[in-house]
Amino acid sequence: MLCASVLAAVSVPSQAMDAFKVDDIRIDGLQRVALSAALTYVPVKTGDIVDQARVSQLIRSLYSSTHFENIEVLRDANTLIIKVKERPTISSIDFSGNKDIKEEQLKQSLEDSNVRVGEPLDRTMLTQIEKGLVDFYYSVGKYDASVKAVATPLPRNRIGLKFNFKEGKAAEIQQINIVGNKVFSNEELLDKLELKDKLAWWQVFSEKRYQKQKLESDLETLKSYYLDRGYLRFNVDSTQVSMSPERTGVYVTVNVTEGEIYKVKEVKLVGNLLNKKELMEKLVPIQSGSTYSGAEVTFTEEMLAKFLGRFGYAYPKVTTYPQIDDKTKEVTLTINIDPGSRIYVNRVNFEGNATTSDEVLRREVRQMEGTWLSNSLVELSNDRLNRLGFFETVENDIDRSTDQPDQVDVNFKVKEQPSGSLNAGVGYGSYGGLSLSAGISQSNWLGSGKSVGINVSTNNYQKQVSLSYLDPYFTIDAISLGGRLYYSDIDYGSAYLEAYDQSSWGLNTTFGFPVNEYNRLNFGIGYKNSKLSSINSHDQALRFYKVYSDQDILDGKIAYDEVELTAGWSRRTLNRGTFPSAGSSQDLSLSMTTPDSELNYYKLNFNARNYWPLDRNQDWVISTNLKLGYAQGYGTTNGQDNILPFWENFYAGGSQTMRGFESNSIGSRAIYRQKIGVDGGTSPPYLPPSEDQVYVGGALGGNAMAVASLEFIVPTPFLDEAYKRSVRTSVFLDVGNVWDTEFDYSQYENLALRSGSRELYDYSDPSAYRASYGLSLQWLSPMGPMVFSFARPIKKQDGDQTEFFSFNIGTTF
Repeated sequence: MLCASVLAAVSVPSQAMDAFKVDDIRIDGLQRVALSAALTYVPVKTGDIVDQARVSQLIRSLYSSTHFENIEVLRDANTLIIKVKERPTISSIDFSGNKDIKEEQLKQSLEDSNVRVGEPLDRTMLTQIEKGLVDFYYSVGKYDASVKAVATPLPRNRIGLKFNFKEGKAAEIQQINIVGNKVFSNEELLDKLELKDKLAWWQVFSEKRYQKQKLESDLETLKSYYLDRGYLRFNVDSTQVSMSPERTGVYVTVNVTEGEIYKVKEVKLVGNLLNKKELMEKLVPIQSGSTYSGAEVTFTEEMLAKFLGRFGYAYPKVTTYPQIDDKTKEVTLTINIDPGSRIYVNRVNFEGNATTSDEVLRREVRQMEGTWLSNSLVELSNDRLNRLGFFETVENDIDRSTDQPDQVDVNFKVKEQPSGSLNAGVGYGSYGGLSLSAGISQSNWLGSGKSVGINVSTNNYQKQVSLSYLDPYFTIDAISLGGRLYYSDIDYGSAYLEAYDQSSWGLNTTFGFPVNEYNRLNFGIGYKNSKLSSINSHDQALRFYKVYSDQDILDGKIAYDEVELTAGWSRRTLNRGTFPSAGSSQDLSLSMTTPDSELNYYKLNFNARNYWPLDRNQDWVISTNLKLGYAQGYGTTNGQDNILPFWENFYAGGSQTMRGFESNSIGSRAIYRQKIGVDGGTSPPYLPPSEDQVYVGGALGGNAMAVASLEFIVPTPFLDEAYKRSVRTSVFLDVGNVWDTEFDYSQYENLALRSGSRELYDYSDPSAYRASYGLSLQWLSPMGPMVFSFARPIKKQDGDQTEFFSFNIGTTF
């Protein structure tokens, strides 16, 4: 006789089964699931007595395995027969018609519900998933949306799953009404909301779509707006959201009670103050008699918690309890402080540094293992890692131990970026045409943190090669050692400067000493040999030769040996080494030749950069850059005061100083005196200053420089968030000048200009500045930083060469 007990689900009553002793157990219908795996879910073994209760328990256990969609329990004599139908395996998952939700988001959502390719399908989950997706569309204002899951059977008990979406159009907000407000107007309050019922014509990327989450956020914004202005009893009484009959328009009404303004009567600090009450009281910005501000209360709690975090109390509880007096409209704030237990660091770990060695990262970290956890030291460590310039992002998290609650691991996760760069440049100017340069350098050699460079540049006026090396941790105390060997050959005439040739080679070495976390002192010594030839007889060259050499050898080669000493100070508080968005840097340097050198002069340089973020995410940033320089000769030679060699002048123009002007084109110019009537007035001999004709030649730079840049860094349009740290867009204004403090305009102002000459102006006048504006796009490419600049001069002097577009690889602003 065959008795059957069929249970489609535990809750469905079944035919009663008489108790019997099980002699054998058989499972029929297994395909993918192994018999041994299925038996692990059968709470019955041979020799057991089975009754209806045990059968129900068996079915529940088998269903819990999630492998089966139907189970039948049968009895044949004393054999227990379990017939199963396995859930079909998902062979594929496809989506159709979805636009508002990306496929990556859908796949992640399905995986969270254990719906993925290769897994058995629980059909009961599909209805829940459909409903969840429709609810999402409702939350973003698409009330006509529908989602249908279609399961297509395939051979070998497989199934193809496809989700068909009909999103429809989003309902737009027709009107937002705020009722009950008297202190602030509707316009003022509506301007604070993210949801909009009206859009200005220029808001082309905005929309009036209704979204439930945005409404909830806007209600919190309204509450915060009132609380920050003292309206402690402000309340959102109700919110009504109604639909138009055709379900395409939404009307939102918010009913509020404003209340009155409350003043702060007193602020009390209670709890465990760790004997630091006086210090904590100084951190509280809230004063008695001031208007209550919710933002100030939150800020105070954060500041006190951050203060406790400096001393190892990483998980304090700082809670403010307001005692409200509705009669006097005053509130007493009692801030309770519970620092908790002191937390110690067990391990400092690094992740993501595939190239950079742990040692390079660890020497920048100021949070030591075995000491108490300090949030200020963790933040400082994070900033120092960012300033290295080796990483696109640096993040940290604190992993608290479950076994030892007073210990944590500090984990730094870095994303490396190319630290080697191809140093190349392409420029095109209205006067100079095309110029090219190239080179290669590695700022993180083999992941050691050392900088090695082999730079070769060649363009239409210069050939240069240099080898450089820098070890920032020559000693464990961060004393740095660097050196450079170089050779250059420059044809200044081809650079659209005043014509002469110069070849030079030299070597130098530098040492750096840390003063503190932000300041360093640098010292160096170097040797340089310079050879000049083909020098034209302009007044500045004659003035130099009058002091240092013989004017009769202007057409020959001359050489000078120099020993140069350098000293400098630098300060860095930038939040990142590349593309900083906050902080500043300052560099001051002095270099001078030794008294026994053949040329005696000094050069002073100062460079300062500042970044001020305008929003919390630091997407909008104001940046300034200031470059100052001054140089002059010192001592006497042959009874005359030494002057600065004209080839050591400062220059401006180009992508590094004044965008929109060709490289080195800004500054004083060579002055030639020519005698009327000799060779048509176009050639020597050269006459004393009393003669009446002058010709203005090419650029010579000057011994003083001041250049400033103002940049507004903005989010790059149409760029995915993943590339935010590798692409930067900015609009800029450059202003500056290079002038010659030794130039005597009075010697030339009354002389006639030769035909074809540029205009002559006072090259000693610092107010004869240039200015330009434009757009800059920077990209940290695999080859190194790329900079694209588009610029237009808005103020220039006669003879300046301009360029609209420049492109460089290897340098960023």
